[in-house]
Amino acid sequence: MAEKTLDDLFLDTLKDIYFAEKQILKALPKMARAAQSPEGKAAFLKHKDETEGQIERLQQVFEIIGKPARGKTCEAIQGIIAEGEEIIEEYKGSIAVDAGLISSAQAVEHYEIARYGTLKSWARQLGYTDAVALFDANLQEELATDQKLTQLGEASANPKGANKKVA
Repeated sequence: MAEKTLDDLFLDTLKDIYFAEKQILKALPKMARAAQSPEGKAAFLKHKDETEGQIERLQQVFEIIGKPARGKTCEAIQGIIAEGEEIIEEYKGSIAVDAGLISSAQAVEHYEIARYGTLKSWARQLGYTDAVALFDANLQEELATDQKLTQLGEASANPKGANKKVA
């Protein structure tokens, strides 16, 4: 078997985040429906629109490197999304659901931030200069979303979820 290279790892990781973004795109409307606050609903729907743009940028990266845009199953994101679905099911209609949704969404954001930071660095090392800017655009959106989720959680969802204690 031929030795694996950074190019191979780059492509595998690109396929991973492409799959992940498509799964996230499916999950965001469910999260918006489950959110109690109008701000939470709006945040998830806004990020759905951003995610569509991120997928388009990833498709451009596939074009840059001359490979078909194809995902590779990402068990990590499937697990994070499954945890979010558990929160929706277990906390549906409760005052704590928004705090749980925000927590789940931030787990997703942190995964994406790690992937985009890594891919941006590798793209630079591999000479895919046009891809660097595309990864950076996605990374900046994910960082901003993470920050907005923190603000949303601290301003409303987390304090509301703490109003009633479990007996």
